[in-house]
Amino acid sequence: MTTLYWGPHTCAIGIHVLLEEIGAPYDTVKLDAAGGETHKPPFIEINPKGKVPTIIRDDGTVLTEYGAIARWLATTFPDAGLLPDDREHEIRAMEMMDYTVGTVHGQGFARMFLPARFEPNDPVHATLGLGAGNVKQQGRTMVEQGFAILEKQLGTRDFAGGDRFGIADSALFYVERWAAEEGVDLPPQLAGHFSRMKLRPAVRRVMELWGEA
Repeated sequence: MTTLYWGPHTCAIGIHVLLEEIGAPYDTVKLDAAGGETHKPPFIEINPKGKVPTIIRDDGTVLTEYGAIARWLATTFPDAGLLPDDREHEIRAMEMMDYTVGTVHGQGFARMFLPARFEPNDPVHATLGLGAGNVKQQGRTMVEQGFAILEKQLGTRDFAGGDRFGIADSALFYVERWAAEEGVDLPPQLAGHFSRMKLRPAVRRVMELWGEA
């Protein structure tokens, strides 16, 4: 049985949604990611990268990285229809997912949540006006710019890959959720997408499990 390692306020919620959409049995292990549990034994021995989402598959092998996990789930459970049937739509959906995870999350929100990783807190940087506040604002600007790009890519489609939910939508969902929590305005198309996501039974079940219903 697949086991998902997750932590509150992390992107693992998107993978959790995919598992619920698939409907196959799975287990979860909750970690205090904010408290550093992902960097301590026994988890650090499972995933030396020290981050979630992480899954252990039926054969005992460990899989990490959002895009890799999402793609594996989609191809392992094809009946769930998590990839578009049209090849061009699939490529565009993957483009959106990679940009969401790598840039909007990895560069933008990362600066907002963990500014110290991007700017040392020392007197020199403070004198130059490059302290944590500056880094957070830079991250917010990157997020807003990223959302503007994703807004154009989504266009008038209901979902990233066309007219049905797929793996890229799970990534859009978790950054849209962060935007709502951080007071970042979503462009209209992404706001509509977020509203549709919150109505999905799988999303509602996960939100309940995460204590956020």
